[in-house]
Amino acid sequence: MPMLSQKIRNALVEAALQGKTHAYAPYSNFPVGAALLCGDGTIVTGASIDNASWSLTICAERTALVKAVSEGIRSFTALAVVANVPHISPCGLCRQVIVEFCAPEMPVLLIPGDCGSNCPLDEDDGLKETTVGALFPDNDYH
Repeated sequence: MPMLSQKIRNALVEAALQGKTHAYAPYSNFPVGAALLCGDGTIVTGASIDNASWSLTICAERTALVKAVSEGIRSFTALAVVANVPHISPCGLCRQVIVEFCAPEMPVLLIPGDCGSNCPLDEDDGLKETTVGALFPDNDYH
């Protein structure tokens, strides 16, 4: 059973897709968007930002978290991530930052790249709903 309501899923998917439109990906050609649902109901988006020095590239998930935290937001209830591939999952760096600020039980939506605004949003269509704890098991940060 999904952890998030259909209404919240739809809002997060739309926001993540919108975030992806702002990606700067001239080197990787791998635009990624993220949407972070804050405790007050606002959604903060993030986009991947490439850099010619690959190690300085910033992922969409970290962009969204840093934007929110830099504005004083510290309560998060869900995260959605989308790219132009069938299966996406946060990288190790993103997982470390996510676990720093998000509870292990927080839902994370991993959205397939071919999902548009009318995506049915269920696991039969490639959408994966997981948790921070499942992405980063055995952490003792919380």
